[in-house]
Amino acid sequence: MAEARTPETVEATGAADKAADAADEATMEDFIQLNKQRAATYGLLSRLYRVEIDEELLEELRGMRFPAKTGSDEVDAGYRLIAQYLSNAWDNSVTDLAVDYVRTFIGHGVDAFSAAYPFESVYTSEKRLLMQEARDEVLAIYRAAGLDKQDSWKEGEDHIALELEFEQILANRTVEALERGDEDEAFSLLTTQKNFLDDHLAAWAPMMTSDMRRFAKTDLYRGLAHLTDGFLSTDRAFLADVLADNDEKR
Repeated sequence: MAEARTPETVEATGAADKAADAADEATMEDFIQLNKQRAATYGLLSRLYRVEIDEELLEELRGMRFPAKTGSDEVDAGYRLIAQYLSNAWDNSVTDLAVDYVRTFIGHGVDAFSAAYPFESVYTSEKRLLMQEARDEVLAIYRAAGLDKQDSWKEGEDHIALELEFEQILANRTVEALERGDEDEAFSLLTTQKNFLDDHLAAWAPMMTSDMRRFAKTDLYRGLAHLTDGFLSTDRAFLADVLADNDEKR
Protein backbone atom coordinates (compact mmCIF):
# COMPACT_ATOMS: atom_id res chain seq x y z
CA MET A 1 0.00 0.00 0.00
CA ALA A 2 1.08 3.59 -0.47
CA GLU A 3 2.69 5.35 2.46
CA ALA A 4 0.06 7.19 4.50
CA ARG A 5 0.50 10.94 4.46
CA THR A 6 -0.06 13.12 7.49
CA PRO A 7 -2.56 15.94 6.92
CA GLU A 8 -1.77 19.52 7.87
CA THR A 9 -5.05 19.90 9.76
CA VAL A 10 -7.33 17.44 11.50
CA GLU A 11 -10.98 18.38 11.23
CA ALA A 12 -12.47 15.24 9.73
CA THR A 13 -13.90 13.74 12.88
CA GLY A 14 -16.18 16.63 13.69
CA ALA A 15 -17.39 16.71 10.11
CA ALA A 16 -17.99 12.97 10.01
CA ASP A 17 -19.91 13.09 13.28
CA LYS A 18 -22.29 15.73 11.87
CA ALA A 19 -22.55 14.20 8.43
CA ALA A 20 -25.48 11.91 9.11
CA ASP A 21 -27.73 14.82 10.08
CA ALA A 22 -26.51 17.01 7.23
CA ALA A 23 -26.47 14.39 4.48
CA ASP A 24 -29.76 15.42 2.92
CA GLU A 25 -28.80 19.08 2.72
CA ALA A 26 -25.17 18.66 1.74
CA THR A 27 -24.11 19.53 -1.77
CA MET A 28 -21.93 17.17 -3.77
CA GLU A 29 -18.94 19.42 -3.10
CA ASP A 30 -19.62 19.15 0.63
CA PHE A 31 -19.78 15.38 0.32
CA ILE A 32 -16.51 15.26 -1.60
CA GLN A 33 -14.83 17.46 1.00
CA LEU A 34 -16.12 15.27 3.81
CA ASN A 35 -14.63 12.18 2.22
CA LYS A 36 -11.32 13.99 1.78
CA GLN A 37 -11.38 14.76 5.50
CA ARG A 38 -12.26 11.17 6.33
CA ALA A 39 -9.29 9.98 4.28
CA ALA A 40 -7.02 12.50 6.01
CA THR A 41 -8.02 11.30 9.47
CA TYR A 42 -7.59 7.65 8.54
CA GLY A 43 -4.14 8.57 7.20
CA LEU A 44 -3.17 10.34 10.40
CA LEU A 45 -4.30 7.46 12.59
CA SER A 46 -2.47 4.98 10.36
CA ARG A 47 0.78 6.94 10.63
CA LEU A 48 0.56 7.24 14.41
CA TYR A 49 0.23 3.47 14.75
CA ARG A 50 2.72 2.55 12.02
CA VAL A 51 6.00 3.42 13.74
CA GLU A 52 7.34 5.67 16.47
CA ILE A 53 6.94 9.43 16.07
CA ASP A 54 10.06 11.12 14.73
CA GLU A 55 11.10 14.76 15.07
CA GLU A 56 9.54 15.76 11.75
CA LEU A 57 6.15 14.28 12.56
CA LEU A 58 6.22 15.75 16.06
CA GLU A 59 6.69 19.21 14.58
CA GLU A 60 3.84 18.59 12.11
CA LEU A 61 1.57 17.51 14.95
CA ARG A 62 2.43 20.60 16.94
CA GLY A 63 1.37 22.74 13.98
CA MET A 64 -2.01 21.07 13.51
CA ARG A 65 -5.38 22.52 14.47
CA PHE A 66 -7.48 20.15 16.54
CA PRO A 67 -11.23 20.84 16.75
CA ALA A 68 -12.48 21.62 20.26
CA LYS A 69 -16.01 20.28 19.88
CA THR A 70 -16.82 17.50 17.44
CA GLY A 71 -20.02 16.11 18.92
CA SER A 72 -18.19 12.99 20.12
CA ASP A 73 -17.01 12.85 23.73
CA GLU A 74 -14.41 10.20 22.85
CA VAL A 75 -12.98 12.23 19.99
CA ASP A 76 -12.93 15.40 22.09
CA ALA A 77 -11.10 13.56 24.88
CA GLY A 78 -8.59 12.21 22.38
CA TYR A 79 -7.83 15.56 20.81
CA ARG A 80 -7.62 17.20 24.23
CA LEU A 81 -5.06 14.70 25.54
CA ILE A 82 -2.98 14.85 22.36
CA ALA A 83 -3.02 18.66 22.33
CA GLN A 84 -2.13 18.70 26.01
CA TYR A 85 0.89 16.52 25.38
CA LEU A 86 2.02 18.53 22.36
CA SER A 87 1.73 21.82 24.23
CA ASN A 88 4.24 20.51 26.78
CA ALA A 89 6.57 18.77 24.31
CA TRP A 90 10.27 19.29 24.99
CA ASP A 91 13.66 18.25 23.64
CA ASN A 92 13.39 14.66 24.84
CA SER A 93 9.77 14.15 23.75
CA VAL A 94 10.72 12.03 20.72
CA THR A 95 12.64 9.68 23.01
CA ASP A 96 9.83 9.60 25.55
CA LEU A 97 7.32 8.78 22.82
CA ALA A 98 9.55 6.07 21.38
CA VAL A 99 9.79 4.45 24.80
CA ASP A 100 6.03 4.69 25.26
CA TYR A 101 5.41 3.25 21.78
CA VAL A 102 7.45 0.17 22.70
CA ARG A 103 5.81 -0.08 26.11
CA THR A 104 2.32 0.25 24.64
CA PHE A 105 2.51 -1.85 21.48
CA ILE A 106 5.46 -4.22 21.91
CA GLY A 107 5.83 -4.75 25.65
CA HIS A 108 8.37 -7.18 27.05
CA GLY A 109 7.35 -10.12 24.90
CA VAL A 110 6.65 -12.23 27.98
CA ASP A 111 3.15 -13.27 26.91
CA ALA A 112 0.25 -12.18 24.70
CA PHE A 113 -1.20 -9.96 27.43
CA SER A 114 1.72 -7.61 28.17
CA ALA A 115 0.91 -4.91 25.60
CA ALA A 116 -1.76 -3.58 23.25
CA TYR A 117 -0.50 -5.66 20.34
CA PRO A 118 -1.72 -3.86 17.17
CA PHE A 119 -2.76 -6.97 15.25
CA GLU A 120 -6.28 -8.21 14.64
CA SER A 121 -5.19 -11.84 14.93
CA VAL A 122 -4.08 -11.33 18.53
CA TYR A 123 -7.54 -10.17 19.55
CA THR A 124 -9.62 -12.55 17.44
CA SER A 125 -7.73 -15.85 17.77
CA GLU A 126 -8.30 -18.16 20.71
CA LYS A 127 -4.65 -18.28 21.73
CA ARG A 128 -3.88 -14.62 20.87
CA LEU A 129 -1.41 -15.56 18.14
CA LEU A 130 -0.09 -13.60 15.16
CA MET A 131 -0.69 -14.49 11.50
CA GLN A 132 -4.01 -16.23 12.07
CA GLU A 133 -7.29 -16.29 10.12
CA ALA A 134 -7.84 -12.52 10.40
CA ARG A 135 -4.58 -11.86 8.60
CA ASP A 136 -5.56 -14.16 5.73
CA GLU A 137 -8.98 -12.50 5.47
CA VAL A 138 -7.71 -8.92 5.26
CA LEU A 139 -4.96 -9.94 2.84
CA ALA A 140 -7.59 -11.36 0.49
CA ILE A 141 -9.62 -8.14 0.78
CA TYR A 142 -6.59 -5.97 0.02
CA ARG A 143 -5.72 -8.04 -3.03
CA ALA A 144 -9.31 -7.97 -4.27
CA ALA A 145 -8.98 -4.18 -4.22
CA GLY A 146 -5.73 -4.40 -6.22
CA LEU A 147 -3.50 -3.65 -3.24
CA ASP A 148 -0.58 -5.33 -1.56
CA LYS A 149 1.75 -4.24 1.20
CA GLN A 150 5.04 -2.53 0.42
CA ASP A 151 8.20 -4.63 0.47
CA SER A 152 9.50 -2.42 3.28
CA TRP A 153 6.59 -3.44 5.54
CA LYS A 154 7.59 -6.53 7.48
CA GLU A 155 4.63 -6.84 9.84
CA GLY A 156 1.44 -8.83 9.28
CA GLU A 157 -1.25 -7.43 7.03
CA ASP A 158 -3.73 -7.30 9.92
CA HIS A 159 -1.70 -4.59 11.69
CA ILE A 160 -4.01 -1.72 12.59
CA ALA A 161 -1.90 0.73 10.57
CA LEU A 162 -2.58 -1.20 7.36
CA GLU A 163 -6.27 -1.68 8.12
CA LEU A 164 -6.63 2.07 8.70
CA GLU A 165 -4.64 2.81 5.56
CA PHE A 166 -6.94 0.55 3.57
CA GLU A 167 -9.89 2.68 4.67
CA GLN A 168 -7.90 5.79 3.74
CA ILE A 169 -7.23 4.49 0.25
CA LEU A 170 -10.88 3.58 -0.30
CA ALA A 171 -12.00 7.00 0.96
CA ASN A 172 -9.62 8.64 -1.53
CA ARG A 173 -10.99 6.41 -4.30
CA THR A 174 -14.48 7.52 -3.28
CA VAL A 175 -13.43 11.14 -3.75
CA GLU A 176 -12.04 10.35 -7.19
CA ALA A 177 -15.26 8.57 -8.19
CA LEU A 178 -17.41 11.45 -6.99
CA GLU A 179 -15.25 14.01 -8.80
CA ARG A 180 -15.73 12.21 -12.11
CA GLY A 181 -19.46 11.84 -11.48
CA ASP A 182 -19.49 8.06 -10.92
CA GLU A 183 -21.84 7.87 -7.93
CA ASP A 184 -22.47 4.12 -8.34
CA GLU A 185 -18.74 3.43 -7.92
CA ALA A 186 -18.53 5.87 -5.02
CA PHE A 187 -21.32 4.15 -3.10
CA SER A 188 -19.87 0.74 -3.90
CA LEU A 189 -16.62 1.91 -2.32
CA LEU A 190 -18.47 3.31 0.69
CA THR A 191 -20.17 -0.06 1.10
CA THR A 192 -16.79 -1.80 1.09
CA GLN A 193 -15.56 0.64 3.72
CA LYS A 194 -18.55 -0.03 5.97
CA ASN A 195 -18.22 -3.80 5.58
CA PHE A 196 -14.52 -3.63 6.45
CA LEU A 197 -15.29 -1.51 9.50
CA ASP A 198 -18.02 -3.90 10.64
CA ASP A 199 -16.12 -7.12 9.99
CA HIS A 200 -12.65 -6.04 11.01
CA LEU A 201 -11.69 -2.72 12.62
CA ALA A 202 -14.81 -2.34 14.77
CA ALA A 203 -14.62 -6.00 15.79
CA TRP A 204 -11.23 -5.76 17.48
CA ALA A 205 -9.83 -2.21 17.68
CA PRO A 206 -11.88 -1.34 20.82
CA MET A 207 -10.20 -4.23 22.67
CA MET A 208 -6.79 -2.96 21.59
CA THR A 209 -7.54 0.64 22.59
CA SER A 210 -8.75 -0.59 25.97
CA ASP A 211 -5.33 -2.16 26.46
CA MET A 212 -3.68 1.05 25.23
CA ARG A 213 -5.31 2.92 28.10
CA ARG A 214 -3.73 0.45 30.53
CA PHE A 215 -0.22 0.39 29.11
CA ALA A 216 0.38 3.87 27.66
CA LYS A 217 2.02 6.42 29.95
CA THR A 218 1.96 9.50 27.71
CA ASP A 219 -1.12 11.56 27.01
CA LEU A 220 -0.41 11.30 23.30
CA TYR A 221 -0.94 7.54 23.14
CA ARG A 222 -3.77 7.67 25.68
CA GLY A 223 -5.36 10.32 23.49
CA LEU A 224 -4.80 8.19 20.40
CA ALA A 225 -6.84 5.41 22.04
CA HIS A 226 -9.77 7.77 22.63
CA LEU A 227 -9.48 9.33 19.17
CA THR A 228 -9.44 5.93 17.48
CA ASP A 229 -12.54 4.74 19.35
CA GLY A 230 -14.42 7.95 18.68
CA PHE A 231 -13.54 8.30 15.02
CA LEU A 232 -14.27 4.68 14.12
CA SER A 233 -17.62 4.87 15.91
CA THR A 234 -18.70 8.10 14.22
CA ASP A 235 -17.44 6.99 10.82
CA ARG A 236 -19.31 3.72 11.12
CA ALA A 237 -22.52 5.62 11.94
CA PHE A 238 -21.88 8.02 9.05
CA LEU A 239 -21.43 5.19 6.55
CA ALA A 240 -24.54 3.39 7.77
CA ASP A 241 -26.67 6.52 7.46
CA VAL A 242 -25.32 7.59 4.08
CA LEU A 243 -25.76 4.14 2.60
CA ALA A 244 -29.27 3.78 4.04
CA ASP A 245 -30.19 7.19 2.61
CA ASN A 246 -28.83 6.17 -0.77
CA ASP A 247 -30.85 2.95 -0.73
CA GLU A 248 -34.02 4.87 0.05
CA LYS A 249 -33.48 7.12 -2.96
CA ARG A 250 -33.17 4.19 -5.36
